[in-house]
Amino acid sequence: MLGKDPVMALLARALDGEALRQRVIADNIANLNTPGFKRSEVDFQTFMKAALEGSPGPLKRTDVRHLPARSGSGAEAVRQVRETSMRADGNNVDLDREMIALIENALGYRAVSQFWTSKFNIYSQVIRGGR
Repeated sequence: MLGKDPVMALLARALDGEALRQRVIADNIANLNTPGFKRSEVDFQTFMKAALEGSPGPLKRTDVRHLPARSGSGAEAVRQVRETSMRADGNNVDLDREMIALIENALGYRAVSQFWTSKFNIYSQVIRGGR
């Protein structure tokens, strides 16, 4: 039952998207002082659209014994921002912007995980017979 619930599947993909965004923000912050580095960002709508459409991602299943690829690798949702340069060395990472994005992402992850937990608690209560 839990594995076939479309809401739980959607929440799992949303958590994947938030985790991807977290990795991209961390990469931006880690390269704050790298000359010529261009920041990246995740388009969450593109990520979720690919996840909902079930795009197979970059993996290919070549044998029936292989595990199927997870849909939506997320690579299509990450884009590099090349239009701006914050410094003379070509780096466009703004620490204040990244810290705000980090906080927004943490709040989004927390909201999705709280909804996941409440949904899971409903299933748990049903399994226990309402006790």
